[in-house]
Amino acid sequence: MPSFSRRQFLRVTSATAATLLARSTVVSAAQGDHMRFGLVTYLWGEKWDLPTLIHNCEKSGVLGVELRTTHGHGVERSLSNLERGDVKKRLADSPVTLVGIGSNENYDNPDSAVLAKAIDATKEFIKLSHDVGGSGVKVKPNSFHDGVPREKTIEQIGKALNSLGEYGYGFGQEIRLEVHGQCSELPIIKQIMDIADHPNVAVCWNSNDQDLLGDGLAHNFNLVKDWFGATAHVRELNIGEYPYADLMRLFVDMDYEGWVLLEARTKPEDPIAALIEQRELFEKMIGRI
Repeated sequence: MPSFSRRQFLRVTSATAATLLARSTVVSAAQGDHMRFGLVTYLWGEKWDLPTLIHNCEKSGVLGVELRTTHGHGVERSLSNLERGDVKKRLADSPVTLVGIGSNENYDNPDSAVLAKAIDATKEFIKLSHDVGGSGVKVKPNSFHDGVPREKTIEQIGKALNSLGEYGYGFGQEIRLEVHGQCSELPIIKQIMDIADHPNVAVCWNSNDQDLLGDGLAHNFNLVKDWFGATAHVRELNIGEYPYADLMRLFVDMDYEGWVLLEARTKPEDPIAALIEQRELFEKMIGRI
């Protein structure tokens, strides 16, 4: 019999389950029907406490949220078990899905003590996300260092992600590598993921200008799409020159089933109206309206 990696096994079993489900359903879903639009608490939502965040997401119809650490929601590693239970209940009693926690941890530093501290902190975020009802933790690659060969840094990041993927698996938490920093070029992300081959480690697309380098958006998208997890990040869909319509078509064509999360850069006077506008733009781009 041919041998399968764990990643291949999961893909095959998922595809088989999806095929069986499709055969048992009279009306099949169109491509892109499982894509959902949510919010990262960055600038928009940065200062909202948790009740305000839930209310504003519900009012705007943006019903998923990634809670970035240090922001007004207060969902941090310092929360007690009782407080974590309260956060989980607040969200469970609302229509808003906690997509996960957005950490700032990264694994590029050549100092082994700094690296170990980042890994330990990530494990704490994994526990936090589990306790409050999230499904994963966003992390970063992140930089290269003078005097350290790039290949060594890439290998170090990949190995750290593998260990965290295994740890997160035990808590039901996906490790989501945001395409970020000096590692933002997609060929570099591919090199990292070729090492980080644990099936619980995923790529979080981040809509960077570097996506357009080399052979262009579609080529770079295809380099890493097999590693996409439950989240992808975008900026405002109607600001700047990034080809969001083309990006959404690529997601639709692959029948992406995750959250497209707005990580906004502006500060609108009416954030609820702005969220509604962005959600409607998203729905139009993927052919939902």
